[in-house]
Amino acid sequence: MFKLREIFTASLTTKMRSPKFIVLTGVIVLLLAFIGYQAWHEYQTYQINKMAESFPTAAGTETEEHSAAWAKGQILVQPQPGLSEQNFQKILDKHKTSSKGKLNQLRTHIINVPENAEQAIVRALSNNPNIEFAELDLLVKPSEIIANDTYYDNAWHINTMNLPTAWESAKGSGVVVAILDSGVNGNHTDLSANMVAGWNSVSRNNDTDDINGHGTQVAGVVAAISDNNNGVTSIAWHASIMPIRITNDSAGYAYWSDVANGLTWAADNGADIANISYKVSTSSTVTNAAQYMRNKGGLVVASAGNGGANLNCTDNPSIITVSATDSADNKASWSDYGNCVDVAAPGVGIWTTTKSGGYGAVSGTSFASPATAATLALIKSANPNLSNDELENILETSADKSKNGGSFNSYYGHGRIDAAAAVAMVANTPTIDQQAPTVAISSPTENSLQSGLFNINANAQDNMAVSSVKIYANGMLIGTDTVAPYSVNFDSNNIADGSVAFTAQAYDATGNQGSSSTHWLTIDNIVDVADTTAPTVNITNLVNGSNISGSQEINVSASDNTAVTKIELYIDGQLKTQTTESTLSYSWNTRKVTQGYHTIVSKAFDAAGNQSQTSIQVNLVAKTKGRK
Repeated sequence: MFKLREIFTASLTTKMRSPKFIVLTGVIVLLLAFIGYQAWHEYQTYQINKMAESFPTAAGTETEEHSAAWAKGQILVQPQPGLSEQNFQKILDKHKTSSKGKLNQLRTHIINVPENAEQAIVRALSNNPNIEFAELDLLVKPSEIIANDTYYDNAWHINTMNLPTAWESAKGSGVVVAILDSGVNGNHTDLSANMVAGWNSVSRNNDTDDINGHGTQVAGVVAAISDNNNGVTSIAWHASIMPIRITNDSAGYAYWSDVANGLTWAADNGADIANISYKVSTSSTVTNAAQYMRNKGGLVVASAGNGGANLNCTDNPSIITVSATDSADNKASWSDYGNCVDVAAPGVGIWTTTKSGGYGAVSGTSFASPATAATLALIKSANPNLSNDELENILETSADKSKNGGSFNSYYGHGRIDAAAAVAMVANTPTIDQQAPTVAISSPTENSLQSGLFNINANAQDNMAVSSVKIYANGMLIGTDTVAPYSVNFDSNNIADGSVAFTAQAYDATGNQGSSSTHWLTIDNIVDVADTTAPTVNITNLVNGSNISGSQEINVSASDNTAVTKIELYIDGQLKTQTTESTLSYSWNTRKVTQGYHTIVSKAFDAAGNQSQTSIQVNLVAKTKGRK
């Protein structure tokens, strides 16, 4: 730039305006314009990146905000139920990997792998039929969009969700909502009275102070103290907040493994509802932890994400996934969508608590998710005896379906949540589910031959939801699976060859049990060795060269390593008799046989077709007459 300025200045002082000067001036103007455009473009890109969500939705995708899209040197692996630790270790040994141990209350292992080999080993293990799943330990960020507007005249979502009517019957009393996030500011004047003890799943201690600010915002949507002439109004006024800090990163990023550990801790420590304002519905590890909580009577809610993209996902029955809507009841332009979305909820310009102790408006599926979790808290407080399946069914059935044409779609799921309609449904909901699940073993094919390690697969359905499937061999439990498709690993090397009876039992959340019919398989581990040993055969009462006369008895005996199947007796090449026994006896009448030498041959056979023979010659002589 300094050189250009010198040239430009010199040119201006030149008395003669030559063609060279005009060309040079034009070049300088174009160059300066290009530099200005580049600076403007970089600034616009920076502003867009500040506003847009950038999630790692698949292995290998990295965000600009954080250099590591997954945990380096480790992956998450879950063996099939029933696979022994010894056989699991053999699989890991082939890939030069080892287990660091299991996640809390789950069968999922954290596996040490060489750095930069994470994706390759995940692909290899995913193709092993004895591995239920293998996945990267992805790093996800909070599903938050910072609102441009600073102030709002009112909390528009309260009337949209018909909360004032719902509050007449329920305010969330007695319900504990776990906030899995960056922590919560427990000293906030609008939160402190509603806080219960929590946990830090990264440090494994009770440090749940908010490291980022996002968690305090999420908590305020759920249960900020309300009707107190101060601050903001939450959805579940009297619910309790259980802070579960899943990250020690000031940017709020969290690994799937820490999310799963935090979720199982919340389930074991009294949480009724768990909110995860992160994009986790596609994680098998988090799904298993969510099913663990569901089996204990809880529900898990998660945000869909803010990429504005079709997730191309299928329903996750263990997690309630939420998209975001705006004040016009339309899906927010930046909200992700797909067939895994269960419901939609307000997520634009939501007033809530902040880490600093104040208040502010925020946007994102991060806040549609806790709005849904808080609505579940209202439903549960209206009738604490409802099962988690009934809670979810009420939430989805009562949702406003005006935007989705009365039926499920990928933008709104079952509809935008309506708290008043949900609470009103509680009185008309039966509290006891008496219908048992149905279950059947689907593979391997019945009566087929099996050997070594193989998987037993089952299909199960229920009017509400299947909690778990147990599979038995000859009446003994070999494994339990809690997530469809239901499958357990069976090591047939531990039993004798022969027919084995397999059965399955399915359970729902209320304890109803369904049983399958017996599914027979034939175990055949012993390798059939080819029989190449021929039988032995002997003529037992005659020797070669014997003199005979008159009626002669011929006795034959045979033996084999397995069994003799046949003996044949020939005299002078003519078959005289045969038997399937291991001994033979024949009476030879020689009165019409010429004198001299005759050949006797006996042959023995076994089941494999092996045969042997023995041969002798006997001399037929005239019978000596006795004296008178």
